[in-house]
Amino acid sequence: MAVGRQRVWAGAVAAMMAALALPAPGQGTQTTTPAAQRSVPDAPAPQTLPNLKLNTITPVAPSVPGATPDSTAPDGTAAGNGGVTPGTSLGSALPATPAPTTPTQDEGPLPVSHASDIHIYTSFVQVPFTVKDSKNHLVAGLTWRDVRVYEDGVRQQLRLFTTDPFPLSVALVIDQSVTFDTMEKINDSLGALQGAFSSIDEISVFTYNNGVTKQTDFTAAQSARLGVILDRSKGSGREPLQMMGGPLATTNEKNNFNVDPNTSPTHGPSGSFQTVPKEIHTLNDAIFAAAQETVKAPRDRRRIVYVISDGKEYGSKISEKQVIKYLQTNKVEVYATLVGDSAIPGLGFLDRIHLPLTMRDDELPRIAAATGGQVDPEFRPRGIEASFAKITDEVRSQYTIGYYTHASPFDERFRRLDVRVLRPGLTIVAPDGYYPTASDSHPSKPLETVPSATP
Repeated sequence: MAVGRQRVWAGAVAAMMAALALPAPGQGTQTTTPAAQRSVPDAPAPQTLPNLKLNTITPVAPSVPGATPDSTAPDGTAAGNGGVTPGTSLGSALPATPAPTTPTQDEGPLPVSHASDIHIYTSFVQVPFTVKDSKNHLVAGLTWRDVRVYEDGVRQQLRLFTTDPFPLSVALVIDQSVTFDTMEKINDSLGALQGAFSSIDEISVFTYNNGVTKQTDFTAAQSARLGVILDRSKGSGREPLQMMGGPLATTNEKNNFNVDPNTSPTHGPSGSFQTVPKEIHTLNDAIFAAAQETVKAPRDRRRIVYVISDGKEYGSKISEKQVIKYLQTNKVEVYATLVGDSAIPGLGFLDRIHLPLTMRDDELPRIAAATGGQVDPEFRPRGIEASFAKITDEVRSQYTIGYYTHASPFDERFRRLDVRVLRPGLTIVAPDGYYPTASDSHPSKPLETVPSATP
């Protein structure tokens, strides 16, 4: 009986193991599970939506450009209800999501985002200036630590400081409307003009009397051609006008009445008053024409208008304000040698007193001061010759500073400049300011790549 019970128990165990698909004891481990079940063991069966009839719900399809409610889709379904016909299931109505595509070699790489790049449009402003002591001598040896520059009262960070001389592009203006004796002094001194410039400088020549004449374009300062042009630019001058001159200009008067009317040049009770003819001195027109010539020079050259004149102005079409604005917009400096009666010491005070309907004798110093230039009054011929070298020496001894202004270049208002030196008892000669132009604006470099000012 015991043996029979063990056989029955062993048979029951074998049957149970066969049902569970387990290997029998003593047999090797063999895998009988299918390959799909080995990769995802015990994976749940996929769930499906019930087959519902959506007879009362119509989903809204994505809008198609150009489609109208009455239009028909290419597959024959109505476009107004999104291409879903009544009675279809939701799973079959939703469009399949397109698979992401990778760019091919013909399409090129994906565009790189530049959202983090910041471009600031700025203008680089260069300011030349001269420093003199109390004895009117040039001061050398300044460093960038000694200089401060302010634009409209706001201090600017220096990005450039140099004492290197710049090549000069000079437009020479010669006044031929002066008197005979003054014109003779100018003619005698023109031979020394070329010696004041170097071989890298260039000069153009203008003359004016009742109008402006351009004698030559820019030519080398040491060329023989310029010597010929200067010789041709010598004038004869004009005779000085007098209020009353000659034996018949006056008559026998007593209490402003003619005692002997027969000697009066104009018969009448008051023959002693005469109308003085007006002199024409187109100084402003000449400076404006010369400034237009200097604008043709590159920006890496110093633009100079050099005037040899007595400073009288009458009859120009261009006003003083217009000339100064054009000079300050195009960064042109005006230097002058003042000759004639205006150069005599003591007459400067009288020149500032301007009578209505008369010539102006004080415009030339104001124009030069507004542009950062200077005026050198010389009465003697030797002094006129020395002023050529004196002025060019001051131009070559200028300091030049530069900074980036973040003011809008499209704002055409005047920007006032103030250059200061941290040393007492010094005089700074610099432009009063400038007018910005859109052509000077450009994207600035990143701040870390802009070189800082060095001594």
